[in-house]
Amino acid sequence: MLIDRLNWRYATKKMNPDKVVAEDKVERILEAVRLAPTSSGLQQFEVIVVTNKDIRAKIRAIAWDQAQVTDASHLVVFAAWDNYTADRINGMFDLVNDERGFRNEGWEAYRQMLLNTYPQRDAQTNFEHAARQAYVGLGIALTAAAFEEVDATPMEGFDPAALDEILDLRARGLRSVVMMPLGYRADEGDWLVNLKKVRRPAADFISRID
Repeated sequence: MLIDRLNWRYATKKMNPDKVVAEDKVERILEAVRLAPTSSGLQQFEVIVVTNKDIRAKIRAIAWDQAQVTDASHLVVFAAWDNYTADRINGMFDLVNDERGFRNEGWEAYRQMLLNTYPQRDAQTNFEHAARQAYVGLGIALTAAAFEEVDATPMEGFDPAALDEILDLRARGLRSVVMMPLGYRADEGDWLVNLKKVRRPAADFISRID
């Protein structure tokens, strides 16, 4: 049951460097991210999977020396578009039309609305909007990892500009947003693993308007 798996998961602080996540599990987690909903269906972010040890050592150095970066089986980086452009918007709308095999008048009107709105905004505003879509993907990735019984930790503790440089993201029109190590918790040495999961009571968290 999904709720059981979400109760099982936690932000793993110490990964077992000797345990590798099976590739089929990794692929299912990544596919779940690919299927994530995004604003206007534009998929405004990309996912970079880093397994290279030298690259991960460089990333650890600009990520507060967090050991999960190098000890995890895979390091997943979520990178958002640095801006909205007509080419990016048209690329996704054209892909939808090609895949569906027809053009829809309402869909084309929506395309024009976006073209007349997004590219005219400042780049930082557009990046921040795209970054929020990456967080949707992160949430689904964490859920999918829990479903696969794979440990995963969301990480914002890094220097984004330095990470962009290490991965050469700016050349691809991307900026790093958040990282997620994938792996398996260590048998010992993680201060958080046996602590009770604490969340606000539902009565204090959920309200209903009937």
